[in-house]
This record gives sequence, C-alpha cells and structure tokens, in this order.
Amino acid sequence: MTVLDARALNRATLARQLLLDRSGVPVLDAVAHLGGMQAQEPQEPFVGLWSRLRAFEPSALSELLTGRRVVRTHLMRRTVHLVTAADVLAWRARHDAMLRGRVLGTYRRELEGVDLDELAAAGRAVMADGEPRSMSELARALADRWPAPGPRALGEMLVAALIPMVQLPPRGLWRTRAGVRNAPLSSWLGREIDPPAPHGADPVGAALVRRYLAAFGPAASADLRAWCGLAGLPAAVAAVRGELVAFRDERGRELLDLADAPRPDPDSPAPVRFLPAFDNVILGYHDRSRIIDDAHRGLSVAGARVVLVDGRVAATWSVEAGTVTVTPLRRLPRADRTAVAEEGRALASFLSDRDSDRVRVTASTG
Repeated sequence: MTVLDARALNRATLARQLLLDRSGVPVLDAVAHLGGMQAQEPQEPFVGLWSRLRAFEPSALSELLTGRRVVRTHLMRRTVHLVTAADVLAWRARHDAMLRGRVLGTYRRELEGVDLDELAAAGRAVMADGEPRSMSELARALADRWPAPGPRALGEMLVAALIPMVQLPPRGLWRTRAGVRNAPLSSWLGREIDPPAPHGADPVGAALVRRYLAAFGPAASADLRAWCGLAGLPAAVAAVRGELVAFRDERGRELLDLADAPRPDPDSPAPVRFLPAFDNVILGYHDRSRIIDDAHRGLSVAGARVVLVDGRVAATWSVEAGTVTVTPLRRLPRADRTAVAEEGRALASFLSDRDSDRVRVTASTG
C-alpha cells in the first residue's frame, strides 16, 4: 500500500481546500464543496473565502445569507457552521443524537430528570408565533416550567440540539455586528428537514464520507469523526469502501480517498495563505500534523488566525486600525517574509475596503 508522507498529504489537503490555487467557483459552490465553514466568529468565513476564491466579493456571501441559500446553524461538532440550505436540510437529522449527546455532556447534571422530548415540544410551541428569539429569551419563556436546570442549560439544549435553528441575519453579514436571533430552520427555509433514514440505512452517512474526502482527503476514519463529531459512521465507511482507494501515512494509519480526487505532486509550490480563526482545514482532522506542528496545535483551538507558508502554519496574524500584523512562529527566510508581507497587504486592502494596505511582520516568537 502506497505511503503518503506529510508533504504529500499537505498538498492534497491544500488542493481540496482551494488553498493551492484560488478557485473561480461561485461562493455557494465553494461553501458546499468545503462541507460548510466553521462560523462561530461571524466575520471569519469572509477571510476563509477570500483566501480560497478569485475576486471574492463579501456581498456575495451576505446575499446568500439574506436570500436563505446558506445558513448559520449548529451542526458539526456542535459548533456554529455556515452551510448551504440544501446540506442542512439533508444532514441535520443525522446529527441529532450527537448534538443532544454533546449538550448533555456539558449539562448532564443540570438536565437530569428533564424529558427532552417534552422540552422540545414546549420550545417549538413558543417559537410557533414566528418571532425570532435569543437563546436566553427562549429559555426564560420555559423557566417557570423547568426552573431547576437554569437558563443556560435549557437554552443550549433547545437551540443547539432539540430544535433545528438558524441564526438570522443581520448576524453574519459583512461588516455587521449583531446579536444572535434564532428561528426554526423549517420556517426560515420553508420546509422541514429531511427525516431520518429507515433503521439500518445510512445514506446521509455515506454522503458525508464522500463529501468529507472530497474536501479533506486522503484521511483516516478518526479524521472524519473529528470533522463531523459523529461516532456512528463505520457502517457508512464500509458501504462506500468499494468506491475508495487506500493509502497509509507514515504512522501506519489507513487513509481512504476518492479514486479520482486530486493528489498533487508533493513538490508543488504552495503560496502564502491567511486563514481565519477556527478554519476547518486545521480543525477537520484528528491528526493535524499534515498542516500544523504539534507544538502549535493549541493555536487551532484557541481561535488564533494563522498564516500558511509553504503550506504549513508558520505565523499568526491580527488586524487593528487597518494594519495587518503578522507574528512568525519561527524565523522566516527573506523570500518568505516578502511573500507574507505581499499577501498581508492584499488582506489589509480587502478588510478595509481598499482604504489601507498596511502590514507589519514582527520578529519571530520562536
């Protein structure tokens, strides 16, 4: 079985993630190809798409949100993701058990004795008036009936798990600050989510395997679980295994992939790319060594924005008063510092609507 080293996996990942060459696909198609984008920080997907698409216009994503073609919702790993309307309708029921389990993992003591089906029905009854609500508003409406858990536990269970919800615009629109107002997905999109498959069938699981490998492969089953948070996918992997090819990484793990997916030459040049906080290109793997050193792994869960140099995390970045500041994690050769500064100027221009192209590359922290 062919062994793929970290550099080969890196270049495959960059190609699938539209980071090796910026793509000309429409924004909706990019969000679909990526299997959604982590979006707990509302403005971060704009940077993620700018780094992946040629001539990206932020208004295109804002219009997809207001036009109800993409939504902000709790999905993979119980985190807020930006996903297409078609995907959330198809995938949401498959995530129900995971979402409940993850909220219970945090609030099991508070929710002990609460009938979750009864709570869900009560929450839907409150939301049936068509009024968007914050999580705390919904919880307060039910607090007299369930006083013991407290508003945080009730709200999290209702909004993140029991009732498929969407975070309504203007939250998530370009250059807009707005609180979270929730509405049921079914009312926002005009149709119910797809029902669960009959017992023993898992077409959504099989689709998730294919979609994950298209955007993240070659990858191990543990990587797939890390991306979506679903533990019950072995049967789905087995169902599509006949379509897949297999490799091994340098640790001996089996990696699966779509047969016709791109696996570029490991020596393919990788341009500098600026990534937003919590980008799935890092979080979407159990073994993240293909793109980030173990010593820096904590950056990916701490919300640091990072810079890829030669395809790997090599710096962090921030922006203030129109100036993008880059802090290398190791000493960068002069050519790399020049490339980082050039891409940083382009990012500063994008973030400031072309009012500034200021960039500052500091000394290495390493």
